[in-house]
Amino acid sequence: MSWYNYFFCFFAGMFLANVVPHFVHGISGDPFPTPFAHPPGKGLSSPTTNVVWALVNLIVGYVFFRVGKISSGGNLALAVFFAGIAALSTWLSVLFAKIKPANRSRKTTHANSFLV
Repeated sequence: MSWYNYFFCFFAGMFLANVVPHFVHGISGDPFPTPFAHPPGKGLSSPTTNVVWALVNLIVGYVFFRVGKISSGGNLALAVFFAGIAALSTWLSVLFAKIKPANRSRKTTHANSFLV
């Protein structure tokens, strides 16, 4: 495989990993940060915007998956694909933990109110 196939493998993993949080929040009716929010990536976008953003990521990720020849590229292509998933997932977990600390404490308080 050519070097650019591995590039597409990595970014396919990143785009497909990004589908999950936006799609889940969108179909759950929850606002969630997107690049279109104010400020970008920190403000909240509507659930519909999140579903649309998830679907765009799904399409781009699928195209990159095909161009990267992940399914026929062997173990290295698969490893690079999973590296893309791991890289974006780890970065987003840190980013969203910084953005939503108040939401976490509210959820904990809400969950604990059922125990009283």
